[in-house]
Amino acid sequence: MFKSQSRPLVVSALAGGLLVAGVSALPLAVAPQQVEARPAIRPDSFVAAAVKRSGPAVVTLETARTVNQSSVAGVPPALMRDPLFRHFFGIPRSTAPRSRVQRGQGSGVIFDAKGLLLTNAHVVEGADQLTVGLSDGRRVPARVVGKDNLTDLAVVRLEAPGPWPVADLGNSDRLSVGDWAIAVGNPYGLESTVTLGIISNLNRNVAQLGISGKRLDLIQTDAAINPGNSGGPLLNADGEVIGINTLVRSGPGAGLGFAIPINRARTIAQQLVSSGKARHPVIGIRLSPVPRPTPTSPVPPGAVIRAVQPGGPADRAGLKVDDVITRLDGQAVADPAAVVSAIERRGVGAAVVLEVERGQQLVTIDVRPVDISALTPG
Repeated sequence: MFKSQSRPLVVSALAGGLLVAGVSALPLAVAPQQVEARPAIRPDSFVAAAVKRSGPAVVTLETARTVNQSSVAGVPPALMRDPLFRHFFGIPRSTAPRSRVQRGQGSGVIFDAKGLLLTNAHVVEGADQLTVGLSDGRRVPARVVGKDNLTDLAVVRLEAPGPWPVADLGNSDRLSVGDWAIAVGNPYGLESTVTLGIISNLNRNVAQLGISGKRLDLIQTDAAINPGNSGGPLLNADGEVIGINTLVRSGPGAGLGFAIPINRARTIAQQLVSSGKARHPVIGIRLSPVPRPTPTSPVPPGAVIRAVQPGGPADRAGLKVDDVITRLDGQAVADPAAVVSAIERRGVGAAVVLEVERGQQLVTIDVRPVDISALTPG
């Protein structure tokens, strides 16, 4: 005969009461529960503060240009105006070239209280009419003071009385990879768009991007830059302008944005305001990196001269093809981009001392850069 097992009596304290055989009794008094205070979450951010500082100076540029359009595909407008051509091919007079207005849009940033703003040269290229929209709703006519296609920069003047909001310009020479980067602009016509990222790299030469005909060492960022952002500012965490957004990589490697360092843009802007054009010192050589000793070796420092322009400063000074530039003004040369940047900083007419390896010899040569327009044919 089975005997039922007896269960022991369980007594324990619970919140000032008793738990008896699994049933709790009501406590006589319950002490107030101590809740740990949590810090309040701040609704603002450094991005909002940065944009508040310089955002009002970011503008929209609306351009209009007149283009001639032929109603017969592939026929140049000049031929369409020729009555003999139209008669021979039986083209009626009504199909002569017609003009239409082509509209575009970009961004810019006001950097001077006199109503001067920076943007990209390609934004205002060929524009017959230019209108600037401000963040406070004002729409102001404007004109191009000067543009420089080599650096893709332009200065525009607002044609109306101020006052104007002005952005604070930073120092792009103090940037470090990993710093915050805030892109502000009007992509796709969407005003006051803000994106956040970091400085991904510095001194990116446009030749690395497959772009020719430009003289740019760019800031690389992963802050989203889209069509319409061109000419807008790249800000640091303090809201200072550190770059002018210029292009975005599409296709393979898409998502990479690039900006012109503000120190370079400031120098170009000063020249455009004072004379309407920018000066670019050159000595008339084409450079390439020093070849690797072996396929697995690192690229040696220096720059090899691959071509010398006849009659240019380098030719007159005695530089030759296959010379290896190792030092410039006493400073070691890392690569061809370093040579170009150093000559750019020295300016037109300032003597530059080059140390080159010519075979087994070390040769020192003085050369004076000239403006690039002096070496441009025509």
